[in-house]
Amino acid sequence: MNLRALTRGDAAVAGAAVLLFIASFLPYWTVDCSGRYCGNTSQNAWSTELFPVLPSIYLLGILAAALILVQRFQGKDAANRQVLGLRLDQWGIAFSVAALWTSVWSLGGGPSSGSFGHGFGAWLGVIALVVLAGAAAASPLVPALKAPLVTDRPATAAVPGQYGYPGAPGQPGQPGQYGYPAQGHDPAFGGQVAQGGYGYPGAGQPVATAQPQDAAPAPQPAPAPAADFQPFWFAVPAPRQLAPKENPAGAPVGEVVPGTWYLAVEQRGAALVAQLPDGTQGVLADTSGIQRG
Repeated sequence: MNLRALTRGDAAVAGAAVLLFIASFLPYWTVDCSGRYCGNTSQNAWSTELFPVLPSIYLLGILAAALILVQRFQGKDAANRQVLGLRLDQWGIAFSVAALWTSVWSLGGGPSSGSFGHGFGAWLGVIALVVLAGAAAASPLVPALKAPLVTDRPATAAVPGQYGYPGAPGQPGQPGQYGYPAQGHDPAFGGQVAQGGYGYPGAGQPVATAQPQDAAPAPQPAPAPAADFQPFWFAVPAPRQLAPKENPAGAPVGEVVPGTWYLAVEQRGAALVAQLPDGTQGVLADTSGIQRG
């Protein structure tokens, strides 16, 4: 059951259906009788003597609520699914109105003797059906009832120093964020120094300048790491493969994808040795267009 698919109006419909089910077991008719031979002084909707009160009021209202909720649980895939020209929730709205109409008219019926009267179950059933039919019909129209019943929790603010934290708390789409050519975006890793200490993106250090290459170099033995290199965080604009550290021509050992920050632990010419969240390290040969943290 996906509670995130339910709205506040659906919750009102479900609550009214539960109340209606409880009302069906409460006295529908009461008799003012004090003699020793009066017999049964009250009957609920399940009594066969009151047929068809049970199916035309209580069960019809519960069925209406069930159809509305089933349609909601099916999600957007069932938006155009119809039965005899109507969706399930539309059938549910029609059934709830019909049950309410019947319950209101039933309050005017019954024996004309002053010793008979409608019990608490009858009145509670009418109240439940008013809520059910009102919520069912108003949910598509009233914004307060269309609001989701369960909302997503706000994302917990990341703590600087944790793996994957970009270091700049700005909003998406602002300069300095992933995908926007602003500060920290230097394909050649040169000419830009961020202030701070090592430990999280945004606290970069001077990085050795490497000239971009026009063509991918032929596989060669891995060069020694730059002596003055210090680790920094980066993100890529497109998925790229990581080659083995000891054999750059070998099969990929992992992949870096957009939207995630990775730690560069070594620099080998124009290439980087990147570390994945699980600790795997590999050589990223294509460093064009990356964003530094």
